[in-house]
Amino acid sequence: MSRTAEIKVTVNLDDENLATRIEWQASEGSSDKPMPCQSMMLSLWDSNSRKIAAIDLWTKDTTVEDMSLYFYQAFHTMAETYLRATKNNDVAKLIHKFGNEFGEKLGLR
Repeated sequence: MSRTAEIKVTVNLDDENLATRIEWQASEGSSDKPMPCQSMMLSLWDSNSRKIAAIDLWTKDTTVEDMSLYFYQAFHTMAETYLRATKNNDVAKLIHKFGNEFGEKLGLR
C-alpha cells in the first residue's frame, strides 16, 4: 500500500529578504504543529540533469557557534547517509574523518 507524506517549510522574511523565522512540519512527524529551526539545508538530486538543487537558509540571528556545530553534525549525518545508501564504509569513514578535523579546527571536539 502506498501513501503520500508531506514536508512543509515556512520562512518569514524581513524587508531585506533575510530569514527571521523558519518553521517546518512533516505529515508523518512527531508534532502536529510547526516546529521552529534556525537553519536548514535541503538538497534535491535530479538524476536526469545530474545536478543538485539546494536551498540553504539560516535566520539572521543564527550565531557562528551554532552554524559551526550545525555543519559539524551535518558532516557526520552525511557520512551515515552515504554509508546506508552505498554500503561504502571506506568513503563514509573519510567523511567522518573530515567532520572530526572540521570539529577540531573549530574547537568543537
